[in-house]
Amino acid sequence: MPSTPHQLSNLPIRERLGLRPIINVSGTMTTLGASIIVPEAIQAMAEIAPQFVEMDDLQRKASAVIAKLTGGEAGFITASAASGIAMSVAATMTGTGLLAIERLPDDTDRLKNEVIVQLGHVVNYGGVIDQSIRQCGAKAILAGTVSVAQAYHVADAINEKTAAGLYVVAHHTVQYGMLSLPEFAEICHAKGVPVIVDAASEYDLRRFLEEGADLVVYSGHKFLGGPTSGIVAGRKDLVRAGYLQNRGIGRGMKVGKESVAGVMAALEAWAVRDHDGIRAREQSALDLWLTSLSSLKGLAVRIVPDPTNNPLDRIEIKVLPESGYSANGLAIALAAGTPPIIVRNHEVERGHFFLDPCNLHPGEEHIVAEQIAKLLNQKERPEGAMARPVKSTASALRWPD
Repeated sequence: MPSTPHQLSNLPIRERLGLRPIINVSGTMTTLGASIIVPEAIQAMAEIAPQFVEMDDLQRKASAVIAKLTGGEAGFITASAASGIAMSVAATMTGTGLLAIERLPDDTDRLKNEVIVQLGHVVNYGGVIDQSIRQCGAKAILAGTVSVAQAYHVADAINEKTAAGLYVVAHHTVQYGMLSLPEFAEICHAKGVPVIVDAASEYDLRRFLEEGADLVVYSGHKFLGGPTSGIVAGRKDLVRAGYLQNRGIGRGMKVGKESVAGVMAALEAWAVRDHDGIRAREQSALDLWLTSLSSLKGLAVRIVPDPTNNPLDRIEIKVLPESGYSANGLAIALAAGTPPIIVRNHEVERGHFFLDPCNLHPGEEHIVAEQIAKLLNQKERPEGAMARPVKSTASALRWPD
């Protein structure tokens, strides 16, 4: 008999909506829902949801929490880290000029409207980093080459139209040959140019301001475990100018009371979180994977540190031809399994992928090891086992059908 609506309502929400119950060993990925929201944030969101508040006052309270945790003078919460970058760039263009804020992105002739970015930092994180610049009406000025940026590349790019320098901290960026943040900030500050840091996926809430950033943008929903959001922290005058962008381009990036309260709670929970205990649980999963997968024919397995020095390690699985799989083929087979296992596959063309332990529910590390062993030990290989990675937009263009 078909289920009644009352029966359906008793099912867990993923089953009720017909969504796959995936195991996430990819990391804090927006495409997978970012991260597991911490209980403190869930409680705060539920408490404030039925209440009315004055949003400016709520953000004022959030500013104090952000300042305490980051060491910045002030801060605010917005819809996402990408929103935070756009609003920060706009802040350096308009200051607190309300008419200039209203006239973005078109009327920039009388404003500083150039943002310097090292070429090795122009990444795609699901969106293109320089689009966060362009949507303000500014333009990205690319410094250096994809393999090296020298001090003169940045210094000589600065002129009377330079609004800011943007520095990107991410595993996507070129990890060698670029200027460090202190070097980049010193060059910009010598010519009166503020520095914005995109630190969306970073653990350290204080380092980047200490190293010379004027504004730092964090994700509220990645390692912090808050709801989807962005956090802007730093100099009070620039934070104020950034927050005022809610009267302009930031209106479409506005954040609800639930997200503000949730991020505040996540920040406060971060300050007292058992980071060592979390690290130990993650290490336990890594040790399990290293032990159980190293004996499988056709795999070379090792633990690798996070490329931006977050206190997080991952397992790198190099897939050799004798396994009967390509790295891409094994990643596809895992994603097609029951339950689907989504690995960190951004480097599969190099013959490997990663297992990230930071978003595991208890016991899932064992399921991951068992599924990989099952695929390697079975006699028959699935269709596409040796598939080479092919970049395709087909699935995006099919949405929603």
